[in-house]
Amino acid sequence: MVLVLMKKLLTLSFLPTSVDFGLLLLRLSVGATMLYVHGLNKLLQFQTLAPQFQSPIPQIPNQVAFGLMVFAEAICAALIFLGLMTRFAALVLAINMGVAFFMVHQGYPIFSKVAPAAGSGELAFLYLSGFLMLFFAGAGRFSLDRR
Repeated sequence: MVLVLMKKLLTLSFLPTSVDFGLLLLRLSVGATMLYVHGLNKLLQFQTLAPQFQSPIPQIPNQVAFGLMVFAEAICAALIFLGLMTRFAALVLAINMGVAFFMVHQGYPIFSKVAPAAGSGELAFLYLSGFLMLFFAGAGRFSLDRR
């Protein structure tokens, strides 16, 4: 009896398994935090912040790059949260986070031993991982994409 109880407790077999519920939690967490922590302020302060922004890609003008970043971090994050056009929004955000991780943070701390001036790229890497997962897996059953 005790062994059965211990096995259930250690394997968490009493919890239901649902990929769709896991995708819902992933969408809500990365969509809401990207929108609230990163995108909303940039969207609301666009006129003030855009002239100060330095594009990480020299071929793209500063204000265009800032506009693309705001589109990704505000509009696409909201789409992810809602589960609407999820794969498109996840791809846009994965590209955005790829630029942040590899170009702004220079792959630190995973691919570079030297920290860039902008600091750690750990958060950009985690967002990149989540958005890539949503790009490949889709939104799941609990989304507007499924309706």
